[in-house]
Amino acid sequence: MTATPTTGRARRARLPLAGLAALTLALTACGGDSLEESGEAGGSGGDGEKGSLTVGGANFTEAVLMAELYAGVLEEAGYSVSVTSVEGRELYAPELETGRIDIVPEYAATMAEFLNTEVNGPDAEPVASPDVADTVAALRDLAEPRGLSVLDPGEAVNQNAFAVTRSFAEENELTTLTDLGELGEPVRLAAGEDCPQRPFCQPGLEDTYGIEVSEIVPLGVGTVQAKQAVQRGEAELALVTTTDAVLEDFELVTLADDQSLQQADNLLPVVNTDTVGGDQDVLDALNALTATLTTEDLKQLNRAVDAERQKAEDVAHAYLVEQGLVSA
Repeated sequence: MTATPTTGRARRARLPLAGLAALTLALTACGGDSLEESGEAGGSGGDGEKGSLTVGGANFTEAVLMAELYAGVLEEAGYSVSVTSVEGRELYAPELETGRIDIVPEYAATMAEFLNTEVNGPDAEPVASPDVADTVAALRDLAEPRGLSVLDPGEAVNQNAFAVTRSFAEENELTTLTDLGELGEPVRLAAGEDCPQRPFCQPGLEDTYGIEVSEIVPLGVGTVQAKQAVQRGEAELALVTTTDAVLEDFELVTLADDQSLQQADNLLPVVNTDTVGGDQDVLDALNALTATLTTEDLKQLNRAVDAERQKAEDVAHAYLVEQGLVSA
């Protein structure tokens, strides 16, 4: 890590992976000036007295918010921070292993299975489970030989969830997926096209809960169209996520996964061991955030961006100030 003195909060660039090896040539400089105008190599925030870090991740709302939260606590700890967001894990994971990216926010079960496939092939036996401790242990076993360190998970979790209309739940006294199975009525499920092949979608609902899925309405996971289909009675059930912040706008509620069908996708930081794994100040800053963040917090942060159209950086900063993790 090399120091890059700057002042003020960053205006952080959102980049495609193309040219990520030359990341510092493309990021926006602090204060919004172009690199050509500022002469600085890379967008950054904080005073940079402890060095420079790159936080990476995917480019959907929650991942962007998490990257901004990580950047905020690291800037507060005295680092200069750049953020880059790309299309998916297949793109940023290799950069994390090489050290071009130092830190990413991750989901325990999903990252464990990603590395499991990378190491053991597409037919590997699953290593993740609904137990967060076991899942994180499996993730560490796979990550450490690749030069990655996995920090402790927090309470915040983003898992598959299944939603029905509030009126349907109240009329049938449903609060759990077990209740829905015991109702004994076939349901149409608004979900992704691959739901019949995914063990935590249609097969899991049928095998674990005894829910008869009569039809897949192929409208995607948590999309507006899927929620509208349930709201309009074109489907009884929608596949969403536990951090979906706009269900109430469609008069939907989730049914509890009371038999733990879903895997432990708790949020946690994964860092490059060589570049930051031994830096206790980095680890302490990230751990403090992880210990604070809840699933409900994530829902509200997502809502501020997706429904209220606020900027992710501003939403993240306000949350960190509210929680006492950074100064105003």
